[in-house]
Amino acid sequence: MKFKSIVVGVCALLALTFAFSADSFAKKRIVFGGGPAGGTFQVVANAIQVYDPVKNIKEFTVKAQSSAGSVENLRKVEKGRSHFGVVYSGHVYLGRNGMMKNDAKKYENVLAVAYLYGAPAQLVIRAGSGIKTTKDLEGKKVGVGNAGSGAFANCELFFSHLGIWDKIERNAMGYNDAAAAFGNKQLDAFWLFTAFPSGAVIMAAQTNDIKLVNLDADAEASGFYKKYPYFAKLSVPAGTYKGVDADVPSFQDSALWVANAKVSDDVVYKLLSVIFTPEGLKHMVSQKKTFKEMSIEKGANGMVTPMHPGAAKFWKEKGVIK
Repeated sequence: MKFKSIVVGVCALLALTFAFSADSFAKKRIVFGGGPAGGTFQVVANAIQVYDPVKNIKEFTVKAQSSAGSVENLRKVEKGRSHFGVVYSGHVYLGRNGMMKNDAKKYENVLAVAYLYGAPAQLVIRAGSGIKTTKDLEGKKVGVGNAGSGAFANCELFFSHLGIWDKIERNAMGYNDAAAAFGNKQLDAFWLFTAFPSGAVIMAAQTNDIKLVNLDADAEASGFYKKYPYFAKLSVPAGTYKGVDADVPSFQDSALWVANAKVSDDVVYKLLSVIFTPEGLKHMVSQKKTFKEMSIEKGANGMVTPMHPGAAKFWKEKGVIK
């Protein structure tokens, strides 16, 4: 009888272990595309992955996955290789309309979920350089962002629109490298497409007297906003950087949380319901101050393309959209 009891006990333990394992394997893995290590896109994905209420969701688990950035995320989400991703609103718009550079494909499976933050264009020059407008960069050495990044893509878009992309000496490099090269007089200017204040610009201002170019004036005069309606005007406030003592008009794109069209409405709704709470938003800001822009009120900002049904349900309930 004693032996029989042991056997029964072992069988029960094995059954329980198997049930637990089966339940674990049944938990769906949701891939969230971020960006390069250390970049803001990757911080978004990591922050959502490590948030305890997200980790405690029974139906699925979120896995942050690094990528080259906006364009790669667009393509991976379109193919379903990533369920979610961070993509600039502009790339979602261009992709949906078959307007990506050298790519006529229409990315119709990428749907907007939420506005995260604004990424403003910033063009740094030396005070007294004689550069007043973007077109004055002709013949100059310019840092244009990492190849394959959203910064590079938007620099190419804007400079090509103005007709100067092929008239500058382009240097594809990251922000910190560009700031160092600028400090060593190896660059005449460098471009950023990121939230301010930027550490790279702060670094540049420590070694040189800097100025920012008024990019809004060039955009307005050239019809840039009409051709690319996802860009919005803004100004870099006076005092953001040492030596920049007046507001500098510019424009920004919006960093969006996007989803593949086949992702369950319930999954999208559930994640939004966890992140867009006072506690969830506080957690996001604790990971990076840039996320202070995230809010219920701004949840649908920057969206000029269709929204995922799960997101639409959430934002309608919050009174953000009708």
